[in-house]
Amino acid sequence: MVLIDGTLIRTQRRSGQADRRNYSGKHRTHGLHFLALTDESGRLIWISAARPGRTHDNTAARHDHILAHLRAAGLGALADLGFRGLDNDVLDPVVVTGYIATRTHKLTPGQKTANRVLATGRAPVEHGFAHLKNWRTLAKLRTDPARATRLLRALLVLTNLEVNR
Repeated sequence: MVLIDGTLIRTQRRSGQADRRNYSGKHRTHGLHFLALTDESGRLIWISAARPGRTHDNTAARHDHILAHLRAAGLGALADLGFRGLDNDVLDPVVVTGYIATRTHKLTPGQKTANRVLATGRAPVEHGFAHLKNWRTLAKLRTDPARATRLLRALLVLTNLEVNR
């Protein structure tokens, strides 16, 4: 079982039209979007390539073929509601997400309990991101996505060395 989530690494605004793609309307800031896989204890296993900040979690997961890789490895993943609709296989789901309430459809007590259990199980992925974002070099990141990807993957290795001491 792995945990999957997406995060925005804030960047300084770059000049020109090229940076418009990096603006995240959800966070109201410029940044680069990354997906990450962690194990149950929150140790980062894999980080995706950098995508523009406006990229949705589902879109990034589809571009990286996350479902195919998880099925090939025989793994399941816990995810937040940002990945809802990624895995529509009802009989053998790979990605498990919570239930969503709408104006006309309120959650049952069982669905609320399931969401609470899922949130508890997903907490370590947030800790993994927190360990990664502790690096001060990410505070003033102002580079292209290819360099940011290499930097973050190097920091992934350093983070795992630091956390696993």
